[in-house]
Amino acid sequence: MDMTSLTIDAARSGVQERKTTALALAEAHYARIQKEDGEIGAFLTLCKERALEQADRIDHMAAEGKPLPPLAGVPVAIKDVMSTRGVRTTAGSKILSHYIPPYDCTAVARMEAAGAVVLGKTNCDEFAMGSSNENSAFHPVHNPRDLSRVPGGSSGGSAAAVAADMAVVALGSDTGGSIRQPASFCGVVGLMPTYGRVSRYGLIAFASSLDHIGPLARTVKDAAIVLRTIAGRDPMDSTSADLPVPDYVAELDKPVRGLRLGVAKEYFGEGLDDEVRHAVESAIDKLKSLGCEVVPVSLPHTPYAIPTYYLIATAEASSNLARYDGVRYSYRAPGVKSLSEMYRRSRDEGFGAEVKRRIMLGTYALSAGYYDAYYLKAQKVRTLLTRDFEEAFGKVDAIVTPTSPTAAFKLGEKSNDPLAMYLADIYTVTADLAGIPGISVPCGETKEKLPIGLQILGKHFDEATILRLAHAYEQAA
Repeated sequence: MDMTSLTIDAARSGVQERKTTALALAEAHYARIQKEDGEIGAFLTLCKERALEQADRIDHMAAEGKPLPPLAGVPVAIKDVMSTRGVRTTAGSKILSHYIPPYDCTAVARMEAAGAVVLGKTNCDEFAMGSSNENSAFHPVHNPRDLSRVPGGSSGGSAAAVAADMAVVALGSDTGGSIRQPASFCGVVGLMPTYGRVSRYGLIAFASSLDHIGPLARTVKDAAIVLRTIAGRDPMDSTSADLPVPDYVAELDKPVRGLRLGVAKEYFGEGLDDEVRHAVESAIDKLKSLGCEVVPVSLPHTPYAIPTYYLIATAEASSNLARYDGVRYSYRAPGVKSLSEMYRRSRDEGFGAEVKRRIMLGTYALSAGYYDAYYLKAQKVRTLLTRDFEEAFGKVDAIVTPTSPTAAFKLGEKSNDPLAMYLADIYTVTADLAGIPGISVPCGETKEKLPIGLQILGKHFDEATILRLAHAYEQAA
């Protein structure tokens, strides 16, 4: 049994049937991390003692013949923007380089309650601000498919860990594409649930009205199992929705024949790589052959999505990151002689260039005399983008698009051009702004063997339909 290439069901049943143990699974994955991660850089912190204690608990349950929970013994990785009690949580930033939270993120707690074995914390762009994972204060992550290329961001470490068989599944966060884009670049499945479907309690905030937690996995079924585990109302998060959570796994095998798929011309225009276009169009044809009906739709405000996103997200980041001032749990500059110097130097030394850029953009957009012209106007355009989707979903059950306009680009290729980097998220930010769910599923490769992702967007709280479509495509392709 190759213990580092199992699905959730295979890992759990192996432990349940005593073909292997949770301890053996964990040790096999730590050996894989030791072998591969020196070149990839997916992990920032490992928590082996915590992992082995959990594995031991699962093995005792299996030995006693007790029924095992749905993720029993499954080795998982957690993006380092989610609080983990007693385990260093940095958000990829120097300013939190020594922060050890006293509590667990709700999503992490639910994973462990379901039997998952947390191996460690994965690398990410600082405070989840980036599209390439080059903004980490510690080191960049390399794409397992081609070490000269980026894994995508900001959940690049989580995507790379799954792609390189260093974890069965991983949790990431998505504010403007940070689950789906790295999933596309690394050739794995990445699911962003509806805003409010999964609690954000314990997630280090970037932009509070845009942040989502979701899974990265090898298969659509694994993503469905994880979502079923972490979804649902949480009294610790007032924005989590008090709605029933469907059995996403049971929904997967329902037929897709008759479902209407929207194809928006705005996602197939200038800037889309020809190989990506061909792969996505072939995937749409495959879904059509399964009985889906393809319907042209229009999302006319899509060209305004990037400027709208980079006003709202930076404004919220400016507010959220004000708490890192050197006074409490963050980095404090040494040798300061006044309060103002402590604030200034602590933030200057603790934050990286991209985080500073976004704080300055956001502070400007919120400042007196500019609030109405920038932030307020952006919120109005956000409403128009949401209405675009609502009108489209009046005609179709889901919308299919490329996940990213290109495959993974070279490390350093866009580092000196922030606008080019921001445009890498052009097909993903709209879903975050509208709060709808989206999934990226592999749909082919370029001539250089780089993965390409198909994005499927759904109605609010209709993750079941996009998972069903993604699963049908995955099985057929």
